[in-house]
Amino acid sequence: MSDTFLTRSCRRLVSLFYRPVDERALDPALAHRFDWFHAIPFASIHVGALLVIFAGWSWTAVVFAFLTYAIRFFAITGFYHRYFSHRTFKTWRIVQFIFAAIGCSTAQRGPLWWAAHHRHHHVHSDDEEDLHSPMQHGILWSHCGWFLTPHAYQSNHKLIPDFAKYPELRFLDRFDVITPALLGFAMYGLGALIELALPESGVTGFQMLVWGFFISTVAVYHLTFLVNSATHLIGNRRYQTKDDSRNSFVVAMLTMGEGWHNNHHRYPNSTRQGFFWWEIDVTYYGLLFMSMLGLIWDIRPVPKRILREVKEPATLPAAPLEPVCVKS
Repeated sequence: MSDTFLTRSCRRLVSLFYRPVDERALDPALAHRFDWFHAIPFASIHVGALLVIFAGWSWTAVVFAFLTYAIRFFAITGFYHRYFSHRTFKTWRIVQFIFAAIGCSTAQRGPLWWAAHHRHHHVHSDDEEDLHSPMQHGILWSHCGWFLTPHAYQSNHKLIPDFAKYPELRFLDRFDVITPALLGFAMYGLGALIELALPESGVTGFQMLVWGFFISTVAVYHLTFLVNSATHLIGNRRYQTKDDSRNSFVVAMLTMGEGWHNNHHRYPNSTRQGFFWWEIDVTYYGLLFMSMLGLIWDIRPVPKRILREVKEPATLPAAPLEPVCVKS
């Protein structure tokens, strides 16, 4: 019995760092069983953020925390979500891999895992099979409980065969701990170099690790999760979708445009989630800029028939012309 226990413990420990691909549907009975063991890395990152009490702060550390937050959050919203989940534009394979790796550094698992679960969410949004519906399971579970279950832990490649064919993406999915670890080491090393070159700056390797990795990762975590939880509970409903998705200006401002969630559920194939020009969508602006550089192309617009389903306020001025995206 001790050998069996030891074997199982070793397997679970290894699974924190190496998750074999399992395309089989797991037992639905495990969908709401919280897995405390696999919650250890998630909890550890939050504990790491609390170490700021001992690390202190500097303007350099704060700036790098913001930069690592903004770049990685854009990788989640622009690529994990709008590209891998919905294919709302096209890009080069190298750009695809770079932003997949950046998104993976947020410790939200690999691009195939993320996109497969999101595609499942759109099919079953707010019904009994939706793993993160606040209407079905409560706000805390939809925010940060659902992905800490045995059922949600696996990547179902059957839901994302278009991207699962790329071996580099499968590698990121299987060894999703590598890029967060590399970022953590890079932040510590950068801080150590600054400390050595400019000791008067007050920057240390430990301080940069805490701010540039732990704090920024926690910020990316909870602002991403806010879309799952808050935008199915608060805000307005422009479109009568089958779920309870809502548009929230506040969440949109916090999440680079992801808060226009009712728009998104009405027409998820659009690159743009702020359907009208007055709906600020920072991710969309970033993708437009990338299209002008030739890094992405075939940005999908919102069809006029969707826009005609609602009336624009008469007091608002006409929308400005948008830049033309670059074609391949």
